[in-house]
Amino acid sequence: MTDLSAFPITRRWPARHPDRLQLYSLPTPNGLKVSIMLEECGLPYEAHRVNFETNDQFTPEFLSLNPNNKIPAILDANGPGGEPLPLWESGAILIYLAEKTGRFLPTVPARRYETLQWLMFQMGGIGPMFGQLGFFTIFAGKDYEDKRPRDRYAAESRRLLGVLNQRLSGRAWVMGEDYSIADIAIFPWVRNLIERYRAADLVGWADFPEVQRVLTAFMARPAVQRGIAVPDSALP
Repeated sequence: MTDLSAFPITRRWPARHPDRLQLYSLPTPNGLKVSIMLEECGLPYEAHRVNFETNDQFTPEFLSLNPNNKIPAILDANGPGGEPLPLWESGAILIYLAEKTGRFLPTVPARRYETLQWLMFQMGGIGPMFGQLGFFTIFAGKDYEDKRPRDRYAAESRRLLGVLNQRLSGRAWVMGEDYSIADIAIFPWVRNLIERYRAADLVGWADFPEVQRVLTAFMARPAVQRGIAVPDSALP
């Protein structure tokens, strides 16, 4: 049996199945990227809930794995060379899992880099901008009388949705017929923007029929539905 005792995080979140990949997460868009990817790949894993309400992310055990105190993070008992691999940053984890399983990331160099391009579009654009808009719609920023900051992020979110809408025209997924880590990264954030942040009116959601179409297809995937449920029901 794999011994993970050298990793302090397992003292706070004991591994019941140490031979499986350990996921530390929450049901945020970034967290869902990884649980969805794991479900899509069919890798055996064990999920642990990192409770922000009790500041789990600032505990020494969690910081020993991710010094940036963010979820998601993983500990793969069967990493490269058969050695355990701790890893954080959702984009890096998606790339790692895609390469580990040979799925959802093209091996042809030009297609691979194009897919990574759209992954970075989410990491550097959609995630930060949608997240800032959420601050001004449902979190503390909603009480600000000055709506100019909110409107700035709404305008940028609309622009990003427009880029995505154009890309999806005539395509089943971001990369065409091939479902990829670009879709797995992008669409949890799109879902969150509309369902949790309730920003449909602010961003003109009706103007993006291609994004709506692909979001519906994404949400219909059984692995996506399972992955969405995982972090919320994970062991404490």
